Amino acid sequence: MAKGISRRHLLQGSAALAGWAASAVPTLALPPLEAEETVVPFTDFPDDFNPNPRPGVRYLDTRKIDSFLTPANRFFTVQHYGQPTVDPSGYRLRIDGLVDSPRELTLDELRQRPRSTHTAGFECSGNSPRRINGLAGNARWVGVSLSTLLKEAGIRPYAREVVFWGADKGTEEVYHGGTTVNVEQSFGRSLALAEAMKSEVLVAYEMNGKPLSLNQGAPARLIVPGWYGVANVKWLNHIHVQDRRFMGKYMAREYVTLRGMPDGEGTIWNETSVSRMRLKSMVARVTRSGSRCRILGFALNDGTPLKAVEVKIDGGPWRPAVIDRRSTAYSWKLFSCLWEDATPGTHTIVSRAIDAYGRVQPEAGDLELKKTYWEDNSQFVRTVKIS
Repeated sequence: MAKGISRRHLLQGSAALAGWAASAVPTLALPPLEAEETVVPFTDFPDDFNPNPRPGVRYLDTRKIDSFLTPANRFFTVQHYGQPTVDPSGYRLRIDGLVDSPRELTLDELRQRPRSTHTAGFECSGNSPRRINGLAGNARWVGVSLSTLLKEAGIRPYAREVVFWGADKGTEEVYHGGTTVNVEQSFGRSLALAEAMKSEVLVAYEMNGKPLSLNQGAPARLIVPGWYGVANVKWLNHIHVQDRRFMGKYMAREYVTLRGMPDGEGTIWNETSVSRMRLKSMVARVTRSGSRCRILGFALNDGTPLKAVEVKIDGGPWRPAVIDRRSTAYSWKLFSCLWEDATPGTHTIVSRAIDAYGRVQPEAGDLELKKTYWEDNSQFVRTVKIS
């Protein structure tokens, strides 16, 4: 438990989230526009914004969020080795390595196991204000708990790591000890065994009540609630259990955050593999009816209960926001805040999230010692113009 945070404070944070869920807040934090209500335009939104800038990449237009669950055709998409097409009828999920009973499972065999459902929102670890934080989404995932499959296979006592490979492949140049080798690699990520055995980790085959789309990793993908999108391996076809760390490209050479830690008069530079999401929120839409405005947005984090989401207008005091009652530990948290005294002109609006450990979403200047663009959870100051 973080220094200075007692169990009592943690329970207070959990109670606060429960209180929001039980309070008379709107059932939809981003509802359709009411009569006489208009959208206040952002002046910081790119005029040439394209939600589909190239094949295999999709941004969520955050101005148009209008539901708790993100439809599959709007959920963000990032690909690394192109988009494989896997025939569901011939699909096999291989489980091998340090297990007593290696196996291959068909899609039907996965569906025959007990169903597990989790609502989980996540973002790409490269998401940032530069991308209008559009690499994000929230969905209800259905599948089989990964721990069920691993227990069936029988984990050997000295197993430590679980590696997940997708059907997408590419050729990579790997440099080791003065030698360069070109190898064909599948996209791969890993989890420590203790993380992999958590009940919420899924091998998912449904999204929002329908089979996965091709963009979302059909026929099956990994869902690791609370982690950045890169951990949620799409087109999953191979699970391998081993006794040491996996050091593939997307664990050890890419998706690595370089962050400085002050050490006396110097700095210690720490490189870490992208994993759990850092506390984040953003204002996504502002609407107006007369002099009254509604500020709407979303927050994402690693599942730690939230203590508060707050909004600041034109550098004034922080104002409390309310959170959609359907929010769960791992979903995104849609929030809203009324702005009663809005006046014509240009205004700045920013949000911040605070969790039960007392961690506060940082300002951009607080991340000066972070030298890679991964895991940018800085406060996103928006600019709007009221006519």
